[in-house]
Amino acid sequence: MNCARYAGWLGSKNQSPPSYLRPSEAHLSQRQASVPEPPALKHIAAFYAIEKEIHGRSAEERRLVRQQKSRPLADAFEAWLRAKLALISQKIKLADAIRYALSRWQGLTRFIDDGRIELDNNTVERSIRGIKLSRKNALFAGSDGGAEHWAVIASLVETCKINDVDPLAYLTDVLTRIFNGHPNRDIDQLLPWAYRAQALKAVA
Repeated sequence: MNCARYAGWLGSKNQSPPSYLRPSEAHLSQRQASVPEPPALKHIAAFYAIEKEIHGRSAEERRLVRQQKSRPLADAFEAWLRAKLALISQKIKLADAIRYALSRWQGLTRFIDDGRIELDNNTVERSIRGIKLSRKNALFAGSDGGAEHWAVIASLVETCKINDVDPLAYLTDVLTRIFNGHPNRDIDQLLPWAYRAQALKAVA
């Protein structure tokens, strides 16, 4: 689950900070509402223009293009932010937004070195919206264990959606396989992305 500043991921060797920290850019543009700063939005738009070009390409192809095109943009944007911060009052919201972004710059630009990472976490934010809206249901889980089980199922359902797998069909089939003695050593075969790969192979 890639969520904004989720503490469980911080310090993880496998974390993808741009996805987790990408809201910095959203905050930067949102916090500028009271102090419009078109140049900042133009910088951000330039990143998205590059992402549009490489959408659907392999991770390595995306990394190479980002190294060539996004890296110079990131360096220029960082320099612009630091220069702007030095010129404005440190008490306004724009200054807060710039400091927020600069303090997380390494995470914000990690997508440049890893083609697997998305520029933002919008997909994840959309996927957890339903969970957020129904979060009060978790208050009636009955126990901490029940809440943990609810979280596991919710994560599986949303992961299925991301991987174009029907959640109901997936859970029905997986639970049936487990009941029929699917070996624990092969449990990875039952994860949504592996399940989709098996389904596609069977169709082929």
